[in-house]
Amino acid sequence: MSDDDVFQTRLVAAGEGSDWALTDLYRALYPRIVAYLRGVEPADADDLASDTWLDVARGLGRFRGDERAFHAWAFTIARRRVSDLRRQRARKRIVPTPPDLLAEAGSVGNAEDEAFSSLGTDWAFALITSSLPRDQAEVVLLSVLGDLGTKEVARIVGKRPGTVRVMQHRALRKLARALERQGVTR
Repeated sequence: MSDDDVFQTRLVAAGEGSDWALTDLYRALYPRIVAYLRGVEPADADDLASDTWLDVARGLGRFRGDERAFHAWAFTIARRRVSDLRRQRARKRIVPTPPDLLAEAGSVGNAEDEAFSSLGTDWAFALITSSLPRDQAEVVLLSVLGDLGTKEVARIVGKRPGTVRVMQHRALRKLARALERQGVTR
């Protein structure tokens, strides 16, 4: 049985409500979605990931395609959730509470830092999000975390594949220069 046959069997079973199949799909994809969302919207990543997964689970019966198309579909849903959140924020401006005022209220943990630490990739996300413009960071995160090709990333972000290749190339050059400045060797 080929990998695609195994995936199709898992997908059909998950669409029919099989717990084992849904769990397998969740374990294979959800951590990547969370990591991508932490890269583009760190403060709301967990909520966005939950909403994304609910949309994925609801749409399983309608999805048609192979495993690569499934990943692209799921990351498209995640990106649309991010866009929805950003539109919502733009409509109702929220004034964030300064951290020092929160600290005065009592001991506060930093869920984002704890999550990154637990993944052991906090430095990578910090480097990507601080060194790159938002659109380049998103392309890199979709490519790496989503394990998506140029065509899938281009479709998700609404750009041409050539544009995505150029963005990714520029982003990787910037990251290489940033790593060299930090003394990280190849």
